[in-house]
Order: sequence, then structure tokens, then C-alpha cells
Amino acid sequence: MVVSVEPSRAGAVLTVDLGAVRANYRQLAGMSAATCAAVMKADAYGLGMAQVAPALASEGCRVFFTAHLDEGIRLRPLLPADCTIYVLHGPPPGTAHDCFQHGVVPVLNDPAQLQEWRALAATLGRELPAAIQLDSGMSRMGISPADLAALSAGRDWLAGVRPRLVMSHLACADEPHHPMNDAQRGRFDSLRALFPGVPASLANSSGIFLAPAYHYDLLRPGAALYGINPQPGAPNPLRQAVSLHARIVQVRTVRDGDVVGYGAHHVVAGERRIATVAVGYADGWLRSLSGRGYAFVDGVKVPVVGRVSMDSMGLDVTGIAPERVAPGCEVELMGVSHPIDDVAALAGTIGYEVLTRLGSRFNRRYL
Repeated sequence: MVVSVEPSRAGAVLTVDLGAVRANYRQLAGMSAATCAAVMKADAYGLGMAQVAPALASEGCRVFFTAHLDEGIRLRPLLPADCTIYVLHGPPPGTAHDCFQHGVVPVLNDPAQLQEWRALAATLGRELPAAIQLDSGMSRMGISPADLAALSAGRDWLAGVRPRLVMSHLACADEPHHPMNDAQRGRFDSLRALFPGVPASLANSSGIFLAPAYHYDLLRPGAALYGINPQPGAPNPLRQAVSLHARIVQVRTVRDGDVVGYGAHHVVAGERRIATVAVGYADGWLRSLSGRGYAFVDGVKVPVVGRVSMDSMGLDVTGIAPERVAPGCEVELMGVSHPIDDVAALAGTIGYEVLTRLGSRFNRRYL
């Protein structure tokens, strides 16, 4: 099925291949005996949670993660009732009842969140499910070893809380030989001993490609579902799920000494053909691609010239057949010829940022 709206009215077309997302999920799930979840934070990494989540649910996924509570609340009606939604940041102060009311499970990250969840359980007179996140060395989210020791010294410190998952997060999983991986796994094993019988989770996208000892009971892929390479420097084992094609607005001939774009940073040598396309940094196309990015026309690389501006940028299309670069024609900014990770490398960033920055002005097609 293709869902589309008036492609001729948009400056660019963003295509999301839900079949590729589903295939990536099947591949990742097949790599382990552990259950495979799906991370939906940042609107499914910019691809559209409303389309991606039901597609993965139809593939058999029954565990989902969001970052914020409001994301979890928006995700709840998109999924079957038997799906579990974990909120990674836990309940913001004063919102524990919202988690309960909307049927999402908080990931408790500090003593204050634990206390608020326990207080709600006492008020309701029932046990409430939760995930417990432990800080195994990343110093970002999760209950610290010191806080965990202080909490667990108290009697009935988990009264009213029914842990459904104990988890932590790897800092260097995309570097398989980094000593931090083994160090974190060792710390996690030590800390989770306080939760006997509770399912455990450590592996993010890249963590799935580490040894099976990192898999535990639940895998938590995010970026890998959407085609970002979980093993930088190695061939990408996953399918590309996103492509972006920009529309040409204008084509002109420029001559020796002419300037292209803001700041007069690009001065033309000789006679060139410059196509202006309707994508810029307001669409999430990074300004750092100025003078170093590329687009593709029928597989032929054409360089970005001058600065990427708010709504447009210039491409040197010299030598391309005029009928292929006329106003209204499309060029590939990202896709088969130009994968996400290649775009990110040129921009000096990572594929995560490229995906999550993609803007709302595109015409979006879902395959």
C-alpha cells in the first residue's frame, strides 16, 4: 500500500519502505532467542510512529519503547492491547498517574521516580508494573550503584512495585572491541542480582551484534530497524528503509567567476550548469553538507555547490542530459545510491541525527 499526498506540491518526497523496516525486524529478531522489541522514540526516528508501529506489530512485535511519556501516550492507541509500552525517561514529576491511566509502563531511573511510583501503588492499593534501569557506567540514565545500595538496604524497598524488566544501556556497542562493553556487562550482572527472576535487557541495535552474552531476555533495536548500520566500518547487513528525492526548481548556466550561494564561498571556474533544489536546513538537510555533500541523478554523483540555505541548495549538474535536470525533475539526496550513513559521514555526524532531523515539509510516501 502507498499513502501519498499531492507530490507535485512539495519540494521533496521522503519515501519510507515499511517492508524494509519489517524485514530488518525479522532479521534482528532471528539473531537471538531473546524477545525483540522496537524503539519508537523521536517519532520512530523521524519516520512516523503512526505508520511504523502498526507495521511492526503486524510482524509480531509486542514490546515497544518511547523516550517521553507523551510519546507513549500517543503510541498506545496505535497498538493492540496486548503490547507493552515502556517509557525510557520514566514519569516526569507529578505524572505517575498519567502512566497508569494510559496503560504505559515507566522505566524508573532514580529514587524519586521509584518513590512516586510506590506512592501511587499505595494510593491505588495494588502493585504496579515497572522497568528498573541501572547505571552500568554510562552516567546518563538509571539508578546509580550507590543509590541502589542505599535503596536495597531498606526493608520492602520495592513494596507496591512489580519489576517486569531490569535494564541498562551500552555506551560503546558500536565498537565491538571496546573494553567498556565487557565492563558494563559485568557491572550489570552484579547489579541485577538484586532482581532475581526478573527479565533483563542490555542490547541496543549495535549490542545485538555483540556476543550472545549481551542478549539476555530482551533486545531493544532502534536505529537498525530503519537501516542505519549497527556496525560502522563493516558492510551494512540491513535494508535501507528511507529515501529522499528533491525537486529541481530552477536550472541556469553560470560562467567563470560567478558566485553560487550565500557568503560567496563558491566561485565558479569555467562554464557550469547549476540546478537549485527545494531542500534546505529548514527541512533538516544539514548545513554542514555545504560544499561537501552530493546528490545523484540516475546514479551519477553531482556535488552540492555553495551553502545549503534554509529552503534550497545548488547542485552542479554539468554534463547531465538537460531533460533529466529540468525544473520539476527529482534528484536523489538519500537512498540506494546514497545511504543514510554515507550522508552522515559527509555531514560530520551520525545516521541517527540525519534521520531524526528530516522535516515535516516533505511529501511522505509509505510503501
